[in-house]
Amino acid sequence: MTSWLEATARERIAGLLDPGSFTEFVPPEARITSPHLAQLNQPAAFDDGVAVGRGTLEGAPMLIAAQEGAFMGGAVGEVHGAKITGLLERALDERAPVLLLLESGGVRLHEANAGLIAVSEIMRAILALRGAGVPVIVLNGGRVGVFGGMGIATCLCDRLIMSEDARLGLSGPEVIETTMGVEEFDAADRALVWRVTGGKNRAIFGEAVLVPDDIAAFRAAIRLDPVPLDVEAEHALLGARLDRFGAAEDALDIWADLGIETPARLPLLDTDDFLSAIEGKLA
Repeated sequence: MTSWLEATARERIAGLLDPGSFTEFVPPEARITSPHLAQLNQPAAFDDGVAVGRGTLEGAPMLIAAQEGAFMGGAVGEVHGAKITGLLERALDERAPVLLLLESGGVRLHEANAGLIAVSEIMRAILALRGAGVPVIVLNGGRVGVFGGMGIATCLCDRLIMSEDARLGLSGPEVIETTMGVEEFDAADRALVWRVTGGKNRAIFGEAVLVPDDIAAFRAAIRLDPVPLDVEAEHALLGARLDRFGAAEDALDIWADLGIETPARLPLLDTDDFLSAIEGKLA
């Protein structure tokens, strides 16, 4: 068993793809770094915090991008975003499935405008792939989670695979607490944070496939058939959820409403027992 949480971006790629099949585009040897960080006396990385390239999975060709959470929290800047966008545009030309191994706190404040533009280009490229029937799958199991613009991008993709350790949201807990106050959201309450943004809650809502913290488990959960894009149906689903759960003050209230017995125990269950407990009770 190899932990996804503990692995680097390139270790995750190596564990997912067929051995020796990965070819990296714009590798560190090319030394293409952010043009903004040095001007702000910030450290740079020769891959700008993301590895992109081509490989095979059980012999099937695909393109892959992996964000490195250890570099600036996987935050998106100009070069970082351009590498992901370029990969997605190449996937459209080649009609090749895409794996996005995401771990990102959002956009870099150091190059905010460039990062915001980059994220918008990533989203547009994902939607172009969805429209063409080319599957895009997100794998999320890193320490940072996936927040901000990349959180939105995640929700545009065909499928999402998460571990219990993973988190997904628009604004991070600290951001919510800073802007709305600790009474609205206590970022120090780790149990609350994971109940709201964690992989288990996303699985309860049918938004993610939950797997153990194991690279092999992530690999086994990958499905490459595209999911039809139906925006109106998604809007209707979200509206129904808001009507039903809008008054809930905690994820525990939602879980209880779904008829899950002893909802407070769910965070304590391992993945298999958790999936058994929620079977047939998804929101």
